[in-house]
Amino acid sequence: MQKFDIKETGIRGLCIIERKPIADSRGFLERMFCQETFSELLGGKTVRQINRTLTRKKGAVRGLHFQHWPHTETKIVSCLKGSVWDVVVDLRKGSPTFLSYEAIVLSENNLTSFLIPEGLSHGFQTLEPNCEMQYLHTADYESAAEGTVNATDPRLGISWPEVISERSKRDTGAPNLPANFEGL
Repeated sequence: MQKFDIKETGIRGLCIIERKPIADSRGFLERMFCQETFSELLGGKTVRQINRTLTRKKGAVRGLHFQHWPHTETKIVSCLKGSVWDVVVDLRKGSPTFLSYEAIVLSENNLTSFLIPEGLSHGFQTLEPNCEMQYLHTADYESAAEGTVNATDPRLGISWPEVISERSKRDTGAPNLPANFEGL
């Protein structure tokens, strides 16, 4: 039985993963990750870290975050509780979709994940209170390599579905992309 449906998006390397649980009257068993299935999509890398977040307030935005070379990472992002509007922006120099974004709803009910390749920034907005997210990363976190793009940067044109109710100090203070930004 196939455990995942993997769909390409308009941004090269960005994939939507639909998980296929095995269910019965007791509930279900769901595979969240399979190295064999995802090996090619991860560029042969393995998962190095698994992180989880809780965001309490509806309308809160986290992101847009990425890691600079040589600490770039591919990540698989899933919503375990609640629902979020998940956003990925292509920051790759020379990419045909440079500075365009793709967004989907991830929720505990739709059993969907985003596989986000290196060179893309990621963020989300909670669509309800108390949302929990899970992140699988192919690189260890390196604070000195972290980059942040302001989620309200007009150059990106992201239409957040809710009024932004809360952001961290770091995310609020993140710069807009400079006019001469050519990519990562």
